[in-house]
Amino acid sequence: MTTNETSPAGTHGPADTAPTHLTASSAGTGRTPADKPLTGRIALVAGATRGAGRAIAVALGAAGATVYATGRTTREHVSEMGRASETIEETAELVTAAGGEGIAVPTDHLEADRVRALVARIDRDHGRLDILVNDVWGGNPLLDFDTPMWEVDLDRGLRMIDLGTRTHIITSSIALPLLVRNPGGLVVEVTDGTAETNKGFRENFYYDIAKNTPIRMAYILGEELRQVGGVAVAVTPGFIRSEEMLDTFGLTEETWRDGIAKQRHWELSESPVYIGRGVAALAADPERVRWNGQSLDSGRLGREYGVTDADGSRPDVWGFMMAEKAGETPSAADYR
Repeated sequence: MTTNETSPAGTHGPADTAPTHLTASSAGTGRTPADKPLTGRIALVAGATRGAGRAIAVALGAAGATVYATGRTTREHVSEMGRASETIEETAELVTAAGGEGIAVPTDHLEADRVRALVARIDRDHGRLDILVNDVWGGNPLLDFDTPMWEVDLDRGLRMIDLGTRTHIITSSIALPLLVRNPGGLVVEVTDGTAETNKGFRENFYYDIAKNTPIRMAYILGEELRQVGGVAVAVTPGFIRSEEMLDTFGLTEETWRDGIAKQRHWELSESPVYIGRGVAALAADPERVRWNGQSLDSGRLGREYGVTDADGSRPDVWGFMMAEKAGETPSAADYR
């Protein structure tokens, strides 16, 4: 369950209209203006090339937002992820097709000057920033599970920390002065796991740090943003069927159920659409302050806001795993 480069009650979030894989018809075409609660809002999704970041960007666009989609892979340049199949230009086009305005800006969020230029452009063009989503990752190729810290190459480990945490810190430091210019700003830290699920060992020293730091960032920033009317939360998908995950297992969105024989948690997997819808619903919630500083998973967002995955289900793999950890024998059917 990892996010990708490129992460209350009621049903006042955006409607469930997006198919599993994001296409020109995805995430809410045909909406009326009243169905676009984020109209006039300006969002920056850092790490929007693919996976959760792309889905969040498209869902925010479907709710009416103008979305700056950033990442390192463009139609002219491929990042170290080596995936030319997804680009930030395509993400921006999907945002616009969904009903928002998508703007692709190539950005390496480890380069502070480029982030400054990005934020200056948003300020120049709109004079405000309402939603910041920190979803930069790109550390999956660096994973060394079942390897003790002292046997992991130091440069590999530190690169993972840079990609998963330093990018978030740089972006927040530079973007928050614009976000706090107006009350009601929202920061969303996308990670893998919640404060509760991540109490245990996450199988790799560097990965554990990289995925727990955004949770602490959301808590700390929540305390600081509270003073200026802002909110910060951490969110996590469950077992996400990202483009990278499907490719890794040799599956497609049409054949993903074949993965159950290889890894049982595929039965509770979810498309990126699910976390996208959940974040868009949270962003549109006028009472979202009640989540300030907390970490939320896609399953809880789905239940609280009444949103579903593209197939109408509400997968909750984290709840399933926590039940197993507690010694129960849960049925997967009860968690989908």
